[in-house]
Amino acid sequence: MPRRLATLLAAGVLALLTALAVASPAAAAVTPAQKLSVLSSWTQTSASSYNAWNSARQNRAPWAEYNFDWSTDYCSSSPDNPLGFQFSLSCARHDFGYRNYKAVGQFSANKSRLDSAFYEDLKRVCATYNAVVRPACYSLAWTYYQAVSIFGSVAAVQQSDIDRAAKMKAEALARA
Repeated sequence: MPRRLATLLAAGVLALLTALAVASPAAAAVTPAQKLSVLSSWTQTSASSYNAWNSARQNRAPWAEYNFDWSTDYCSSSPDNPLGFQFSLSCARHDFGYRNYKAVGQFSANKSRLDSAFYEDLKRVCATYNAVVRPACYSLAWTYYQAVSIFGSVAAVQQSDIDRAAKMKAEALARA
């Protein structure tokens, strides 16, 4: 009797799974509008937008059908973490926005917002540092933002910009 019950249960479960598969086939392909909607939600200036993007970055599997380009060179040829300030993830999100909006042919219409989101991300990073060194971080954040806003890449950041912020940081620490 237990064997027959197990066989009946297995057959019932198999029938149920088959019925569910027929009733809810694999999700339809992602539409361009859906992709743009998610892309937009992940590239706003808010911390919640950044957090949603970072969560998706850490768990990409649910987003595989969207075919997002997650590649990054972080802050290009500029330091990813200048003077120890952790700018790398802000640069990665900026790359994500640039690469994916270019891929869907919507870059020009979104560049200004992407650059503004980058600057807001950098300022949030700076806000986590001690008030004594924070002005040096904000100075670098502004320099990185200006580089992408004007030139489209943080590669335009010059060593003299970093040296100026390093001097600012050192003087602030000496006063503290």
